[in-house]
Amino acid sequence: MESPDRALFFQPPLEGRGELAAVLRPYLDRLAREAVDEIQGALPEYVRPDDTKYAEILELSVQVAMRHYVDLLADPETPWDDVLEFFHDVGYGEAKEGRNLDIWHSSLRLGARVAVRWLAEESVTLGISTRTLGQLAESVFAFLDTIASAAARGHAEATARATGELERRRRRLVDLLTAEPAASPQAIEELAQAAEWPMPRLLAAVVLRERGDHGFRRPALPPEVLVDLDRPEPCLIVPDPDGPGRRRLLADGLRGWNAALGPAVGSGGIAKSLRWARETLALARRGILPGEGLLAAVDHMPTLIIMRQEELVGAVAAARLAPLAKGQPGQRRRLARTLQACFESGFNATEVADRLGVHAQTVRYRLRQLEELFGPDLYDASRRLEFEIVLLAWLATAPAEDGQDETPPVEPLTPASRAAGAGPRRARRGSPPRA
Repeated sequence: MESPDRALFFQPPLEGRGELAAVLRPYLDRLAREAVDEIQGALPEYVRPDDTKYAEILELSVQVAMRHYVDLLADPETPWDDVLEFFHDVGYGEAKEGRNLDIWHSSLRLGARVAVRWLAEESVTLGISTRTLGQLAESVFAFLDTIASAAARGHAEATARATGELERRRRRLVDLLTAEPAASPQAIEELAQAAEWPMPRLLAAVVLRERGDHGFRRPALPPEVLVDLDRPEPCLIVPDPDGPGRRRLLADGLRGWNAALGPAVGSGGIAKSLRWARETLALARRGILPGEGLLAAVDHMPTLIIMRQEELVGAVAAARLAPLAKGQPGQRRRLARTLQACFESGFNATEVADRLGVHAQTVRYRLRQLEELFGPDLYDASRRLEFEIVLLAWLATAPAEDGQDETPPVEPLTPASRAAGAGPRRARRGSPPRA
């Protein structure tokens, strides 16, 4: 370690410093003991009846500091290396114990106060002038700053190492959780404990893709979220993914990223959650799902399931929706969306119009076109599910056509919206259109 600037101490130079050092040496052990007693009396953190080693280290620290101070008093060229390394190790040890240096700094000041007070009380006996006493007091605090800096470096080094080790363990935990075949519950639990990560009952995977429109931005997430950005495909492991406010917290913390959240699973199923998250993000990249922000796989399950069989669904769609090819360019998508809304709204023209944002008469006109194209198949209840599947796939993947297409996409009704009465009434299957 680099020795401190000796010009910081004993300015202006003390006269008779060697003799003064010789006078002080016999008192050092007693003075160190008094300082330790005062520190332990004022700071309960340093009183450990069951840990005599801790008290020994405290006393040794005080002795090392006082002896080196007197050595410097006798010879300003005294090497600092051993002393700086000693207090570096003290700071390192405090960090390893999980403590900051606030209490240690307090003990340092208390020890210095004891020493300066004793010097003032014994100055006449020891023949120390008022001027010399002032210089000694000033140099004591410059000395304390130096050893405090050494301790701070040790503390920072230990903290950085601990943080780095903890991050390595957590990245390893991500690997273990996402491994296929799944790791044993015992191995996961042991590594979770080593990584200081309380094992949740439910968790979910999130995959990330940097948007790149605002430069790199590290996710701002709470410490309980496991983060690994060093993978070719960055990902997170989120505990309690369906907890109150959790999605909003994730969305806010992932600004600057496109992300997909897999379904909640137990610790042994996180690889499955990761697969669904990957498929969700892949569909977003293709434009089949909304492309920005946080997407939840569970909100898009129909599309995810259908697109897993994209080739088969595409072949069925080509056959089942072939009549649409008879329509004019620019009409096909409008007619397909109208048909999709009809299935969702039970062929109620008024409700379809509300969903599409057009006039009911427009819906009736389009329905007549659809009836001409599809005939009785349009109202065949046995074909309804097939129609809904192929319409969803076709509308998601078919390229845009020339011509106007101002009809907004149909928002599928959810069980929750139907239960709340937010969705349209359902007509009996096979019913003709009604106003």
